[in-house]
Amino acid sequence: MRREARAFSPASVGNVGVGFDILGHVIEGPGDTVTVRRIEEPVVRIAAIRGTTLDLPLEAPANTAGAALIAMREALELPFGFEVEIDKGIALGSGMGGSAASCVAAVVAANALLDKPLSPQALYPFTLVGEAVASGGRHGDNLGPMLLGGLVLATAEHLASVPVPQGWHSLLVHPDAVLETRRARAALAGAYELKDFVHQSANLALVLAGCYQGDATLVRAGLADVLVEPRRAPLIGGFDAAKAAMLAGGAMGASISGAGPSIFGWFETRAEAQAAAPAVQAAFEQAGFTSQAWVSRIAAPGAHVL
Repeated sequence: MRREARAFSPASVGNVGVGFDILGHVIEGPGDTVTVRRIEEPVVRIAAIRGTTLDLPLEAPANTAGAALIAMREALELPFGFEVEIDKGIALGSGMGGSAASCVAAVVAANALLDKPLSPQALYPFTLVGEAVASGGRHGDNLGPMLLGGLVLATAEHLASVPVPQGWHSLLVHPDAVLETRRARAALAGAYELKDFVHQSANLALVLAGCYQGDATLVRAGLADVLVEPRRAPLIGGFDAAKAAMLAGGAMGASISGAGPSIFGWFETRAEAQAAAPAVQAAFEQAGFTSQAWVSRIAAPGAHVL
C-alpha cells in the first residue's frame, strides 16, 4: 500500500472573460505541488506550507487543501487520515487559481493513496468545498481545467471538456500586484441590464462554437466580456493599456484572468503570443508594475501525480 504521493496542479485562467465562474483553462509553467501522507489517525493535518510570504492557515478546515481532504474523508468514510505539505508556486491574489491549485493537487495526491482511486470527475465535489474556503463560493472555473486539463466548462455538478485546436495558445501576464478575490467579487455588486446578459450569453456561445469548430473568426467575434470586466478593470492599474497591447498583437480576445490582476489573451499561434508579451509587459511597466509572462497551449495537461 502506497503511503505517500506528490501531485502538481497547474495555474489556470478562470472565467475566460465570457464564462464567469463556469469556464476556465490551464496554464503551463506555474503551479502548486502538494505532498500527502496516509496516516493512521483519522484526521487531516497541514504539516507545512512553503513558497509564500503570507500566513496561510495551518488549521485544516480553514485551508483549501485541508477542507477538500476533510470532505473526501467524510464522503468516502475513510478509516485513515492525511498529513499534508504544500509548496506554493502560484502567487495568491494573482487571478491564476492559486487557492484552487492547492486543493486540486491535494485531492489528486490523496486519490493515489486510496485502495480504489476515483476518476477526476469524482474528485470535483471535494475540490468545490476547498475552493469555497478561499473565495466564499462553490465555483469550478479554475478547478475543472486543473482536474481535466485544457479548456473546461464547469457547472455545480458537471465538468465538460471543450476541444481547442492544438495550435491555439494563451498569453498570461501577471503584474506584481495583489487583488483579493473577495474584493474583486464585491466590485460586481449592483444591477445589470438584461441586454448585457443577452450580449454576454451570445459571446459565450460564439466562443464555445468557435472552439468546437476550430474557427478563430467566431472566437474573435465573441471573446469580449461585457458584464464583469467593466466593473473590475478599474481595480487593475495599467489594464486598459495592457489589453490594448494584447489586441494589437493579434489576440483573438483578451480580458482579466480570474479575479485579476493578471490579464490573458488567446492567440492562433505560439509565435504570436510570444511576440505580444513584451508590449503587454511594457504597458504594465508604464503603470508602475513589473510583471511575469507565460505562453501556454490552451489544451495543456491538468493536475497529475509526480
